[in-house]
Amino acid sequence: MASAQTGTRDSLATFYTQVEELEDVFIKRLEEAVKIPSISAYPERRDDVFKMSEWVAAKLRAFGAEVSIKPLGKQEGTELELPPLVLGRYGRDPEKPTILVYSHYDVQPASIQDGWKYDPFVLTIEENGRLCGRGTSDDKGPLIGWINMIEAFQKAGTDVPANLVFCFEGMEESGSFGLREALEDEADKYFADVDALCITDVVWVSDEQISIPQGLRGVLFYILTITGANQDAHSGGFGGQISEPMTDMVNIMSSLVDSSGKILVPGLYDNVQPVTQEEYDSYNKLNISEDSLLGGTGGRNLHETQADTLISRWKKPSLSLHRIQNAAPGEGASTSIPAKLLGKFSIRTVPNMKAQDVDKLVQRHIRERFDSLGSKNDLEINCVAAADWFYESADHWNYKAATQATQNVWGVNPALTCEGGSIPIILDFKKILKKNVLLLPVGRPTDGAHSTNEKLDKSNYINAIKLYGSYLQEAAALWRESRM
Repeated sequence: MASAQTGTRDSLATFYTQVEELEDVFIKRLEEAVKIPSISAYPERRDDVFKMSEWVAAKLRAFGAEVSIKPLGKQEGTELELPPLVLGRYGRDPEKPTILVYSHYDVQPASIQDGWKYDPFVLTIEENGRLCGRGTSDDKGPLIGWINMIEAFQKAGTDVPANLVFCFEGMEESGSFGLREALEDEADKYFADVDALCITDVVWVSDEQISIPQGLRGVLFYILTITGANQDAHSGGFGGQISEPMTDMVNIMSSLVDSSGKILVPGLYDNVQPVTQEEYDSYNKLNISEDSLLGGTGGRNLHETQADTLISRWKKPSLSLHRIQNAAPGEGASTSIPAKLLGKFSIRTVPNMKAQDVDKLVQRHIRERFDSLGSKNDLEINCVAAADWFYESADHWNYKAATQATQNVWGVNPALTCEGGSIPIILDFKKILKKNVLLLPVGRPTDGAHSTNEKLDKSNYINAIKLYGSYLQEAAALWRESRM
């Protein structure tokens, strides 16, 4: 065993050296990718999303991967073609584990007019080593890291330690349309021999605390529609005469949650898994600054301790009111009475809540509240999106490999944490493929993934390549042990 460990360290040392020597090549590759404005939300950018899929496929092929392009058909309700899945394979050695790697090649919208310091689609390297540009952290940087890793192993004259199956999509930022159906279609075909999964679309818990998340909250998103007339009316002529949707909407929205963040829907907390004292104590020990806890928002923290703050984000449900929207924005006088309003809110769920049970409670509460008003308006309640929470076992060799690899590359033992957000497709991977799903962070929470001035620190970009290689090396060894 000792000689095997020594051989592992030597091969990784050569690999690490190649990663460092190829740094300029890797940054140039990221620059090429950032230049393609693959914004999936904008129909006028759909050609660029396809261009990005072709770029990814070409890079994979250049380093010897087998590539298959899987069309996903048309986007529902439009004539737009959905960007394809870029599927790839690297290695078919039966003596190695097969790891499915998921990332996405589309990005959030961005424009210099939004307040960016630089053109978001031109990679800018700041003096402090930050790589600035849309997609650097979410998710082009992490995706390209896998391609870079293959090149570094090849230049080091060392085999990639595991077989890789790539699943790269182009609609993650816009709902992952078609991906679930594709997973179901390929579960017993392209993905049939997968032993575990690795998803790199997450970040550390804070800039100071390197972490590996093992859980995500679920989400339900609602749109309330209240209609009182066929068109907006002038409040001077009709105020006090006609039933006003805004009055009902404000009443209902304010009945959902209070100013302390407590959800007011009866029964909603009934199935929430209690937090143990061990969990509470461990959360207080994490190295997270107040700024990191607030994520640079400048918001007012509702909680006194770090543990209570993290519990509110990871272990308790939350309800957020997003907006009340006039169905005809900008029309009519500023003192008009809206004829129709849309109220939008979402609920984040945690173990052991079930989305269908939460929906029943919410629908009943809103309906009863509305009925109690005696309103003449019409109410419609729609849960337009729902996904359950996700929690994975960290005792699996997949997570143990990532933990050891993080120690190897960053020199610290990562904290096992959760994420307050939701990535519904992760649950689909788990349910459909029935394999352990690892969430492996690359970036930091201050990267501004969906904001202006998105960045990825150069150290994170380069170390991610080393991390991938070390993770595969550790995973291969632990996988073999698990088969003995």
